[in-house]
Amino acid sequence: MAIKYFAAICIGSTVTEMKIFEWGGKKAMREVERISVRMTLGLDVYKNGRISSAHIEELCQVLRDFIQVMESYRVDAHKVCATSAFRESRNLPIIQDYIEKQTGLKIDVLSNSEQRFVDYKSIASVSAEFEKIIQSPAAIVDIGGSSMQISLFDKDKLITTQNIRIGSVTTRERLAPYVKNSEHFEELVTDLLGHELSGFGKLYQKDRQIRNLIVIGGNLLELMGPYRLQDKRITAVTKKQFQSVYEFVVGLSQDQISEQYNISFDLTGPIVPSAIFSRCLMENLGAETIWLPDYSLCDGLAYDYGVKNRYLKNCHNFEEDIIAAARSIAKRYKCSQAHIKNLEELALLVFDRMKKVHGMGKRERLLLQISVILHNCGKFISLEDVSECAFNIIMATEIIGLSHAEREMIAYTVKFNTSPFEYYDDLSAKTGITRSQYMIVAKLTAILRMVNALDRTHHQKCKNVTAVLKERTLKITVTSQEDLTLEAGTFNEKAEFFEEIFNVHPVFKQRKQI
Repeated sequence: MAIKYFAAICIGSTVTEMKIFEWGGKKAMREVERISVRMTLGLDVYKNGRISSAHIEELCQVLRDFIQVMESYRVDAHKVCATSAFRESRNLPIIQDYIEKQTGLKIDVLSNSEQRFVDYKSIASVSAEFEKIIQSPAAIVDIGGSSMQISLFDKDKLITTQNIRIGSVTTRERLAPYVKNSEHFEELVTDLLGHELSGFGKLYQKDRQIRNLIVIGGNLLELMGPYRLQDKRITAVTKKQFQSVYEFVVGLSQDQISEQYNISFDLTGPIVPSAIFSRCLMENLGAETIWLPDYSLCDGLAYDYGVKNRYLKNCHNFEEDIIAAARSIAKRYKCSQAHIKNLEELALLVFDRMKKVHGMGKRERLLLQISVILHNCGKFISLEDVSECAFNIIMATEIIGLSHAEREMIAYTVKFNTSPFEYYDDLSAKTGITRSQYMIVAKLTAILRMVNALDRTHHQKCKNVTAVLKERTLKITVTSQEDLTLEAGTFNEKAEFFEEIFNVHPVFKQRKQI
């Protein structure tokens, strides 16, 4: 394979970074250039709610410099993303438009769940041990400037992922007016985070002992010189080893940390808060080993690009983690697992048979599956207003790996499953949904409504279902000896909307076993 070059640029809360990767030759993916520039964009947003004009001009110059480096490598593709500083800035549309006009670079502003998912892929991209680590109960903790994400794994499955609004930059700024000394700062941070972790443990961890803690961010790896291995991009530190480093560093100032560890002063800000966070997490979760990957968000962007272009093989089924997160939510809200399983099979069968008509792809198939899994979660709140409650639950719950727009499409699909369908002019007046997103919602809703009718009683009466598309007719045949009067009647009620959306007439047929 000819050598290909890819540039990944990440605009973070404290650092703007570019990495250039190559594919080809003996190694599947290799980093060939790394440039990091310290910029406190997150502090701007925390203090003023927006990024200052001076920082925007500085960022534009940094990006122009990055472009020159990309041109010298003649990169085949690039991706620019921004994280919490951008998405939480009140002037986001203004600065995004200005930067794109000044530099010619399109900036993707990642939602929190998208950012954490790319972070998660980054770990897999640099660590051969990743799959082994998550076989036993493990937690990935992603420490950002304004929040941290905790994702629990057990037996290679994602159990839950939750965001806590406590970050390394905002914590230091928030507590600065009250802090008397370093010991007092440690005590305040411990109290602040301890309360959040107590609730997290009761709701999600329960009786699991989390043996492995993977910590992303916070620059803690800079402290672990004696434990780092040259041929590994992930460092394992025991609880005892970490505690030894922690006790030494927690009382140091940023100047002292910079001098003692030969770290640039610009990188020292998050270290003490992140060290305190990690100690609290180890104690609360019961972890014995802390793993520190040597990577950045850029590695995840490159990994994603490599997999999509078939330069790399996927080392982990990340789509299954999105589905697992949805199942965890459904379980939390006491959804019927038998009903969900039945509807998943039916919905995906209809989706696959209708491919030539609906024109949707693998990603939309995933959105349909998640819509099915979550379609009854509103019953946990109210039996009278299921659709509205389900909509609010989904919009208030992050699902790792899905963008805000995708989550909104799922929420509307679930809502319209039982509520009157709203047409585009009405819906677009109160939401930012685009016409193409609206059409996906309409198609997924039509499928969900129809298959939901086939299990109207939640007794899974329809067995051995087949679906055959012939010309403009979709024939659904079920095998059952039971009375399907309710199912057939409800199916015919939903058929009109299905035909309106796809211009395909669905037909229900019962075949009784002999």
